[in-house]
Amino acid sequence: MVKWIAVIAVLVVIAALAYLRLMGAWGIHAVIATILGVFVSVLLGCGLFALAFFSDKSGHDADVSSSTARRDDL
Repeated sequence: MVKWIAVIAVLVVIAALAYLRLMGAWGIHAVIATILGVFVSVLLGCGLFALAFFSDKSGHDADVSSSTARRDDL
């Protein structure tokens, strides 16, 4: 799954660089900032979503919500 996320991130970076080229904002600093910013943002976003889904499926969220539930019998 991580390989697919990395491939998607590379494709999004290529699309962003193509957009920069079309708009005429093609400079070394813009290219470096776009590559780093887009790649890291896509990886971070996908990773956090994957962790949220994994946490929900593994039952960790239910454990936390049941331990913090208000008890009326005390």
